[in-house]
Amino acid sequence: MKKLNLILLALISYSGVAQDHFAGLNTSSRVGILNTSINPAELSNMSKRFEVNIFGLSLNVANNKIGYSDLMSDTDLESLLFRGNDPVNMRVDTEIYGLGLAMKYKKWGFAISSKAHGKLDIIDVDPKLGDALVNSALNSALGSSATIKNDYNQRLNGTTWGEVGFTLSRNLVDKEKYKINVGATFKLLFPGSYANLGLDKFQGTITSNNSGQVYMSNTNASLNIAYSGGLASSFTTVSDYSQSVFGGMNGFATDLGFNYQWKDKPETNPKKNWNKYKLNVGLALRNIGTMTFKDDNNYSTNYTLTIPVATPLNPGLNLNQFNNVDNLQQIETILKNQGYLNIAPQKKDFKVKLPTVFSAYADVKIISKLFITGYIQQKLNDDNANDQISIQNSVTITPRVNLGYFEVYSPWTINEVSGLNGGIGFRVGGFYLGSGSIVTAVINDSKQADFYTGFRWAFL
Repeated sequence: MKKLNLILLALISYSGVAQDHFAGLNTSSRVGILNTSINPAELSNMSKRFEVNIFGLSLNVANNKIGYSDLMSDTDLESLLFRGNDPVNMRVDTEIYGLGLAMKYKKWGFAISSKAHGKLDIIDVDPKLGDALVNSALNSALGSSATIKNDYNQRLNGTTWGEVGFTLSRNLVDKEKYKINVGATFKLLFPGSYANLGLDKFQGTITSNNSGQVYMSNTNASLNIAYSGGLASSFTTVSDYSQSVFGGMNGFATDLGFNYQWKDKPETNPKKNWNKYKLNVGLALRNIGTMTFKDDNNYSTNYTLTIPVATPLNPGLNLNQFNNVDNLQQIETILKNQGYLNIAPQKKDFKVKLPTVFSAYADVKIISKLFITGYIQQKLNDDNANDQISIQNSVTITPRVNLGYFEVYSPWTINEVSGLNGGIGFRVGGFYLGSGSIVTAVINDSKQADFYTGFRWAFL
């Protein structure tokens, strides 16, 4: 199969970004549109009456195999990706905020926001199978044989989509010592392009002969191949993801949130007392919804992959022929022409679920200007399902110093793919810049890279 150029380029290029987008910034007491991404109820706590979001960009790469020290080695990165016995997991994730407007009026908060998403995921791929498919004769030992058996679904998935969100929040209770808010965001979804290869309950034998040819035989698996839009023709270059982010409006999603604040003592100047608290707690249920992919080249097919036991005349499926493949249509054609797929690709529309999560956080004032935030995120769906966009479980602790116009913070996150990561970020007025992994990249062999930046203008 064609080399995974997008994954490796992203891992090398973004040497500084956490799987939680805008980690540390989105739980700040300087509340605006970014805070609604984790809890729409926060909008009633806006620091100013109005905010205009100009832009926001977050780039994330996380994996469980390749660390920063490996980038300096002479070993081929694709070989490192498939080393060891643990399944390969990698997430490449981009989130871009466009223009947005938020306002606060009495006990109400209103906002409209725009966002674009791009994701490429490798989910639980068996390293021996992945090495044989991607590297075949390059890295497979001559004359060797391996039997592989898995009871889960292995996936390669790419997705792009856009969304326009409408957020509404309401302050329900506002007493001298505490207040309670609720909120909801209703999202219009614009699916762009999609590609999914799912190999469920795979069992088979991979053999390399003395001439360097690698074959697969005695194989049974359930195979899902689905594609739509630009990712139908290719899924391994950056342009495949950027050309068709926003498609037609074909989906809805909802975020629901609850917020409680234990207020700090009032100050003499009420304008300086906006959103002052000793404790700020939030609960949210996010990304409840689906989107439907429709396109002229829309296909989604569930196959039964069966390859017989090898014989001297028929050693099985030659994996070397996948070296130059860069789209799922070519994979279908190869398997079908050799008689391993018993039905033709099915042209139809299909639904894809957003990554529904439950999240909770608490921001605690330790002393004047010093806060510590705890945040937890738990996915509610199964990443191995073929119709599911993935997300990671994570726990984040963020100490911060908030001086009002200036804020500096350091998020420390444990996520299920890359483990422990620590970073640093700052905000000056409406400008922000940060990373959730740059600290551990410097002092440890981090397996994550991330970076985010942006600007918003708040006034009155």
